Amino acid sequence: MSAQQMGLGARGDEFYEALMAAHDGLSEAESHALNARLVLLLANRIGDVDALKDLLVVARSCG
Repeated sequence: MSAQQMGLGARGDEFYEALMAAHDGLSEAESHALNARLVLLLANRIGDVDALKDLLVVARSCG
């Protein structure tokens, strides 16, 4: 699923750059922990369990 499909539009690259910058200098374990915290924060912001379940299916199928 592209950034455009997810509603980020032209700012998708900007978010990707910020995400990569947040991982700069972290160990692999620290990076995984950051990702886990970010997922939980975003899930809390979305607040719709059914939508989150759908996103898990999409994310799993993209790999």
